Formats: sequence, C-alpha cells, structure tokens
Amino acid sequence: MAIQASKYIWKNGQLIDWADATVHVLSHALHYGSSVFEGIRVYRTPEGPAAFRLEEHIERLFDSARIHRIPMPFDAETLMQACCSVVLENGLEAAYLRPIVFRGYGSLGLVAGDDVATEVVVAAVSWGRYLGEEAMEQGVDAAVTSWQRPAPNTVPALAKAGGNYLSGALISGEAKRHGYGEGIALSHDGLISEGAGENLFLARDGVLYTPPVAASILGGITRDTVIRLAGDLGHRVVEQPMPREMLYLADEIFFTGTAAEITPVRSVDGITVRAGGRGPITGQLQDQFFGLFEGRHADRFGWLTHFSRQQSSLQEEFPHVANAV
Repeated sequence: MAIQASKYIWKNGQLIDWADATVHVLSHALHYGSSVFEGIRVYRTPEGPAAFRLEEHIERLFDSARIHRIPMPFDAETLMQACCSVVLENGLEAAYLRPIVFRGYGSLGLVAGDDVATEVVVAAVSWGRYLGEEAMEQGVDAAVTSWQRPAPNTVPALAKAGGNYLSGALISGEAKRHGYGEGIALSHDGLISEGAGENLFLARDGVLYTPPVAASILGGITRDTVIRLAGDLGHRVVEQPMPREMLYLADEIFFTGTAAEITPVRSVDGITVRAGGRGPITGQLQDQFFGLFEGRHADRFGWLTHFSRQQSSLQEEFPHVANAV
C-alpha cells in the first residue's frame, strides 16, 4: 500500500523536510538489518488526534534495542514528544507513526563498533486499512505458507527488528502470489505461530485461543489489548500451542496488529471459517476497540495520548511546532 508523503520528519532531534530525511548507502542497517522500529496508530477522536498505547510502543522500542545492543541516544520522553510533533506539525488528524532506530554510517564490520552512530527517525503518514476496508467485515482469505518462523535461539522474535521482517515478506509474498490476502506461518515445531505481520486468534465453542509468546511470535500490543478487552467481555482467553488443523475447525479467526487492527479471517487454505467472515466475538471486540477512538466507550485503561493536550510541554522543546498548531 502506497504511503502519502508528509511535510516533515523528526530525525536525530530535529524536524526536517521530508525530502531531506536521507541516509548513507553504507549505513550498517542497510547491509545487516541492524534496526528496530515501531508502528503506532494515531486515531481521530472527538478530542483531536490521539495515539494508541504510545508509552507501551516506545517501551517496546527500547526493549528491542536492548535485545540487539543498539545504544539509544534519546530517552523515551523525547521520542514521545517527537511522535507528537510530527503529527501536529504535519497537520494530521489521524496517522500511522513509524519510529525507527538504526545503526548508521561507519564501519562495514558485521559487529558494529563505537564508530557506528545510532540514528533515530520518527515519521508520520496517512495510512488506511492494512488488509483493506472491506476485510474489516467480510474477512480476508489466508493461507498457511511453506515458510516457517525462525526457531528460538536463532533470531529473537520478541524484538521488533527490521531483519525479522524478511521472514514476514516471504510468508505474505507466497500467499499473495497464490491468490490469498495474507499468509500464516507455523513455528519451527509445526504448530501455529502468527500471520506475516500480525498476531492470530481463533474462537472455538466460545473460547478464544492464541499462540503463546514462545511460538516465535512478536508480543503484540494489540494482541494484549484484545486479551484484556475479551476478558472484560467475559470471554475466556487461552494461550496455548495449537496444531494447524485448529485453523480449519475454528468458529472465528482474526488477525491483530497496529496495522491490521482487528481484521477477521474469512478462510484458511480454501476452507471457509464457520462464521464466514466477521463472527460475533470478533464483532464485539471491534466495537470495543474502535468505540474507544470514536468516543462511544470510555478510555478506562488510559490507552490514549491526546496530542492536543501536549502543546504546553511542546512549547519549550519544539516552539515551532507549538506555534504552528
């Protein structure tokens, strides 16, 4: 899905023009995948633009950098302010935020030394439904692909690292070449892992099942959101290993993720899910999730960061941004 360019990007502590946000072709991350990143949704709400679970996303960004021993030159508060600034400065009411931390230009050695600086960028763009607007009700057709997720103690799945997504590209690409909307991967032991870039849930006899973190999955923030919302709705949620055929016997299946949000799955490997699209549990969860941004449900968990409320704190660090709003 093509993105629409914004006016400004935050890079290494400054707001710069979109066209000036470049990197050197010998940057370490370009050659070795030494980058970590986040995807964060900013929703249009009755109180203005609001980021969903911003603090948790930035915390996971730092966790990913810690796993890969990438030094962080800015603190979490600065990066949250950067997220706010690129939304306000670009005049966006809703956006997809992409903070990325990567090893820049320096040595070409595989293990980056002190001569390789860490660069930090935060971009904000307008981006619609990742798997398509119609999929939110009708569901997407998925396929289990031949590509598996990396085994434990090979590539750490809990880090949201750029190199990890080569796996996702193979999974999604194979599925789409065969006419499906998205791919599903198994873990090294042949059990269900996750989608190409999404976590996975299935419903069976009123119980929600999802693979555990040990199944080579990313510990998704939207996944955690769904687990908590489902519990509030009285649904039992079980995290357990599952064989592939559970996908064929499910009453409902849905993907979760910042990009995918909560998207139902209509079929797997040509076998139609019993609900035939969005089922009742998926519908309940979508209502609770999107109702939070639409103002129909209270923000009981404090998940929203309203950027309009940040203007006073922006005044000192980013006076140009605050004055422009």
